[in-house]
Amino acid sequence: MALRHLFGKPLAIAFYSKHWQDRGIEQLKQLNAIQAEIKANGGNLLILTDEAADEQLVRVIWEHSLSLNFYNDINNEIAEKFRVYSADDPTWNRFSGIDVNIPLLAVYVIDTERHIVYDHVDRDLSNSLVADDIIASIYEASLTNTRRKSA
Repeated sequence: MALRHLFGKPLAIAFYSKHWQDRGIEQLKQLNAIQAEIKANGGNLLILTDEAADEQLVRVIWEHSLSLNFYNDINNEIAEKFRVYSADDPTWNRFSGIDVNIPLLAVYVIDTERHIVYDHVDRDLSNSLVADDIIASIYEASLTNTRRKSA
């Protein structure tokens, strides 16, 4: 998928790593469930993963019937810009059971001006993703974009 097709509309960006295991898969399933509503409200959804597509990711997609768009952020450059990844503060320092430095589970909504209008960063693995907040943020950003175009 060419990324240029994502611009011009509000964009929900989610960070995923297979190392989050069931927690990461649950987030993918939740996002997959609201993907149609995101599009119906004028937005797009993109999942950024820290590794190239491998057999494990393909298996997760197949087993959970996911129809999400994935983009590889191999060197975590995008994750670092969103401050959900840091070489100076590795993930393994915060979470037991994680032995590689990976991005935090996070979802952002970006408007067409590339401003963050919503963020959900699960810094302590206690926050649940609120689908209605993501959809509402997409809807509001889409309305704002329509108003700008008609002005």
